[in-house]
Order: sequence, then C-alpha cells, then structure tokens
Amino acid sequence: MGVNQSEAESFERSVLPHLDAGYRLARWLTRSDQDAEDAVQEASLRAFKYFRTFDGREPRSWFLTIVRNVCHRTHARNRASHEPFDEERHATAPDLSDPEALASRTDDVAFITRVLNGLPERFRTILVLREIEGLAYRELADVIGIPVGTVMSTLSRARRAFRDAALSELRESGEAVTHNSVAVG
Repeated sequence: MGVNQSEAESFERSVLPHLDAGYRLARWLTRSDQDAEDAVQEASLRAFKYFRTFDGREPRSWFLTIVRNVCHRTHARNRASHEPFDEERHATAPDLSDPEALASRTDDVAFITRVLNGLPERFRTILVLREIEGLAYRELADVIGIPVGTVMSTLSRARRAFRDAALSELRESGEAVTHNSVAVG
C-alpha cells in the first residue's frame, strides 16, 4: 500500500516538527543517546505506518505518545544499566563569555538532572513533559493515557517529590536551604 504525495507532505507537517521533543522525551526515559535515537526512529516509522489513523488533532501529543510507548516497550530492560544524562555534553551553545554564570548554570543543570533521575519514572516523565516540553494538562493526559484529574494530582505529587528530593540533596551537601530555594512549576 503506497503513500501518496499529499499524505507524505501531511506527515512531514504534522510529525517532523516534533522530532526534537520526541528525542528529548526518549532521552529522559532511556537515559541513553543511542537508545533515544533508536526510539525516535522506531516511533517515526510507526507514526508513518499508522498516519492514516491519525485524526489530525494534537500531532505533538500523538507523536510523543508513540515515542513514550516505544520507550516503554522496547527499552525498558536497558534503563537501569545506562549512565545518567550528561546535560553539559548535550546543551546548546552555552555563553562562554561569563565563566561564573556558566559554572552556575552547569551546576544547576547537573543538580536538576540528578534529582529528576532519582525520581520514580512516572514522576520523571510527567515533570519532563510538563516543565521541559511545556505540554498542557490535556496533552499530558493524551500522552500518558490517564484522565486530566489524574494528571493534576500526579503532577502535584511529582512536584512535591522533586522538591523533597532536591531539599534532601541540598541538606546532604551542606548547602543553605531556604523555604523557597527549590521550586518546580
């Protein structure tokens, strides 16, 4: 069954703009560059194969759902053995003109990455999709496959877990902790 030019163009307009978001999600879920690339490639192939079933609404949510499912199905066994995401290596061109600001940013990113990686997967996933990818509650519900009310309560628990884990790590490292020093969302 061939694909006509119109379908191919529609696929390109709907899905290709979201490849980077798919990669970032896959990277957080698999904790591996190679596994993330493989997951996005497989998700893209599945999206193309089943594009005729796509209703045209929310292409980002639709594609991220496919990426998430591929990561869960294909890469679940490999997650524990991979090194944590090294944000410094993958960050876009940092401002090298201010070494103090760069060092502070690098420390912040490493800290957030450590805290996120220590959370249960369901919390990490919802925080990455909401706080990093900027998905709305309805989009989160579609991607994760849960009701909007559950999204809100899970997000609240995830934010609390992040805050508690961050405060705990700050206390363990001996840094001064104030009431508002760690906030998410």
